[in-house]
This record gives sequence, C-alpha cells and structure tokens, in this order.
Amino acid sequence: MKITPVDIQHKQFRKTLQGYAREEVDSFLDEIIETMEADIDERAKLEAQIGDLQEKMAQFKAMEDSLQSALVLAQRTADEVKASAHKEVDLIRQRAKLELEQELAEIRARINDAKRELQRQHDQVNSAKQDMRALLARHSALLDAEAALAATPAPPPPLAEEPAASILLHEST
Repeated sequence: MKITPVDIQHKQFRKTLQGYAREEVDSFLDEIIETMEADIDERAKLEAQIGDLQEKMAQFKAMEDSLQSALVLAQRTADEVKASAHKEVDLIRQRAKLELEQELAEIRARINDAKRELQRQHDQVNSAKQDMRALLARHSALLDAEAALAATPAPPPPLAEEPAASILLHEST
C-alpha cells in the first residue's frame, strides 16, 4: 500500500502512558509530509520531462524514418538514373555503330562503283588502242599496196571507152 502525505497528516496514534512526545512526532510528521510533497512535485516535473523527451524522441524517430525513407528513395533514384544512363549509352553506341556501318557500306559501294568505272575506262582505252592498231594496220596495208602499185609498170592509157574503169581505179587507190 502506498502512503501519501494526506495519509500521514490524518494518521492518528493511540495514546499510551509512556509514549513519545506528541509535539516532536507532529513536527517530524510535518517534515515527512513536506519532504514527500517536494518529492511528489519533483516526480511530477520529472515525469513531465520524460513525457516531453519521449515526444521529442518520437519526433526524432519519425524524422529518422523519414530521412531513412528519403535516403532509400534517393539511392533507388540514383540507381535508376545510372541504369538509365547506361541504357542510353548503349543505345548511343548501337546507333553510332549502325551509322558507322551504313557509312562504311556507302563508302564501299562508292569504291566498287569507282572500280567499275575505272575498269570501264580501261576497257574503253584498250578498245580504242585495238581500234587504232586495226586502223593503223589497214592504213599501213593500203600504203604498202599503193607503194606496190607505184613500183609496178604503168598500165597503158585507158581507152576512151573505159572512163568509168579509170575512175574506179583511182578511187580504190
């Protein structure tokens, strides 16, 4: 059972023949009452402080939880940003690789076109050379034939009736 200052104040003791001095007991009880009241006040103040501290601790705990959540969210966001950046880098690399391959294909096609054009030009040059050689060979043969005709004795003058044959002979030379 808990004793309160009011219990002490209202406590009645029996009177005996050789009992304690009543004034001393009352004075001591008054001191006990004052001490207990002071202790009760102090305890109430301490309990109020404990309540305040518990409330602040709850606030700090809530702040800690909030900060922890924010930190987790920030970390998750940073991871997502990094993953997104890596994906974007991969896409850029793939796009650049495709563009490079397309450019290389175009350059190879131009090189092949240039090679075909060069081969066509070489073929035309060789054809022109062959045509020129054939032309020179025909002219050389004609010159040789004319020189052979010039070295042979002159035919008798044509008869008047053969003017067409003479024209034909001059045209063929």
